[in-house]
Amino acid sequence: MKTTGKNFGFIVLLVLVFIVNSASANSANNVDISHFGNQAGSSLKVWGGGVEGNWIRGGVIQLEKTGGAGIGNFWKNGNIFAFCIELSENSSFTPATYDIVNPDLTQKPAAFLGDVLGTKKTEYLKELWARYYDPQWANKGYLNWDYNRKAEAFAGAVWEIVYQQLPKSPLGWDVTSDGTVGVLGFKCEYADTKLANEWLRSLTGDGPKANLMAFARYGNQDFLVEVPEPATIVLLGLGTIALCRKKSNHKNK
Repeated sequence: MKTTGKNFGFIVLLVLVFIVNSASANSANNVDISHFGNQAGSSLKVWGGGVEGNWIRGGVIQLEKTGGAGIGNFWKNGNIFAFCIELSENSSFTPATYDIVNPDLTQKPAAFLGDVLGTKKTEYLKELWARYYDPQWANKGYLNWDYNRKAEAFAGAVWEIVYQQLPKSPLGWDVTSDGTVGVLGFKCEYADTKLANEWLRSLTGDGPKANLMAFARYGNQDFLVEVPEPATIVLLGLGTIALCRKKSNHKNK
């Protein structure tokens, strides 16, 4: 039988649906990963997330996946590229099992933020990624000065969203000034702060959104990652089905 591109795509989707259904039954969605190295990025001086004026490398983190369960199988074993979203913890340089969760549920237990990341901040992160993340940063991007500059600025923008109190308007984002009262907040130096602020101030909350998930593990850094295609289609479809079921159940009560 001749297999067309359309047929092959349909087969892939069926396999992915089977994986997700199996994951729901087993309640296990995780990946076995370790911090393998870094791609595009550079060091910037950071205040925020439990860090006070320390030099932190901001940029693309290269994770190595060696196993997984449930939707963890959406990612092939090998390299996964991510951004850190938890400055108060360290990466694991040896294989460790991370749960796969929606980004809004990260920072749990909420030892530092005092609460989980939440929906609004997650939507800003998704828009930031959709608008400005460049896959070339992960393709030996460290060899390119411009990629290093932009990936570092992107990391600063991510941390601004994670740790800073949400401004009244996007114009309130500013990675050069800690505008949050108390121990929370964020600012950085020795990065392209102008570019980071330009990106942040362009966010509307209603722009394009990347399909992001987080790898989370208590005692280690949480990572922000993009879901590979065509897994995105499956996850969006399942989300729609779940919403329809919820509405149907509500009507039947």
